[in-house]
Amino acid sequence: MINAMLSSYLAQTDKEMTMTEAPDPARMIPDPTAGLEGVVAATTKLSHVDGENGILILRGKRIEDLAGKAPFETAVRHLWQDFDIAGGAALQAVFGQARIAAFAAVPLLEDAAPELSVFERMQLGLAALPLKGDLPDAVAIAGALPVFLAASHRIASGRVPVAPDNTLETATDLLRMLTGALPPDGHAAALNRYLVTILDHGLNASTFTARVIGSTQANLKQAVLGAMGALSGPLHGGAPGPVLDMIDAIGQPENAQAWIGEALARKERLMGFGHRIYRTRDPRADVLKAGLKLLGPDNPKVRLAEDIETAALAALKRAKPDRPLETNVEFYTAVLLDAIGIDRTLFTPLFATGRTPGWCAHVLEQRQTGKLIRPSSRYVGPQAG
Repeated sequence: MINAMLSSYLAQTDKEMTMTEAPDPARMIPDPTAGLEGVVAATTKLSHVDGENGILILRGKRIEDLAGKAPFETAVRHLWQDFDIAGGAALQAVFGQARIAAFAAVPLLEDAAPELSVFERMQLGLAALPLKGDLPDAVAIAGALPVFLAASHRIASGRVPVAPDNTLETATDLLRMLTGALPPDGHAAALNRYLVTILDHGLNASTFTARVIGSTQANLKQAVLGAMGALSGPLHGGAPGPVLDMIDAIGQPENAQAWIGEALARKERLMGFGHRIYRTRDPRADVLKAGLKLLGPDNPKVRLAEDIETAALAALKRAKPDRPLETNVEFYTAVLLDAIGIDRTLFTPLFATGRTPGWCAHVLEQRQTGKLIRPSSRYVGPQAG
């Protein structure tokens, strides 16, 4: 009964969101503070985004020195070092335990309303996940999402979920649970590189949402569910599927220059280029581009993507010489994940899976302040009387 009610609620909520009208620009009131751009809302030791110089630092280490050089679990341990999580236990072992525990909730996902998306099934599984066992909450949550992602995808495609193997690293087991077979080493290494690359990235919308919820002393699960809700919005980023749509539309390297020129003439945005913070190249793009070498030189879509990147950067420089627009993380996220066989419908669920340890870290850091996040607003409506 509870499962049916929750499934119905999620489906109705999604329907209501779909039916919501887009904001009318004519009725919107200009407010330079509406997006909080430039407002410092937290102090953190977790990550630093230097947009002017194209640098991302996670607890004193540049992203280039973590991604590709450390397993996902080691990078998470580095991010969580100030918090008493899992004691001295190796995170690979406790994440494996968490995956085994989470698999007990998979029947709930199988019974859920068929119209639920993979992302919504993940939310459903997380909502039902018990947090009173021997595992720390952050471990239980971060370890569960790979299971819920893989199981939800297999359920949606009419296949039986695959039980986790607690002896494997997270990236390897996630691919195994998706496909039913151990992945090639290069595929697991490439996915591991992606998961580390997206682990944390300053105070973006979903991370800020998690901190706000955590500041109320709500439990960690509620904060992550709220962050997932923020991530589901199309303005958040982290959903690079449209990059593949662009690559598919171009089709051949010789079409790139003309296609891009026509798109810019129509004032269309080139997917995978430009970033709200970075005024130079997104360092994560280079980390992921380097990860393509793990997959060998024979992927034609990878070669096409590189040709498109070259043509796009040249066209953007000509069209907007005063506004640097460089390759962002979404471009090579799309190329890399597609190359290892990840369906583009899973890009946002996979982003949530990799970002969850970062969300958890921000909630725990916010709790250490003992402060409730409660900003003020400026009233601009009519006066009474």
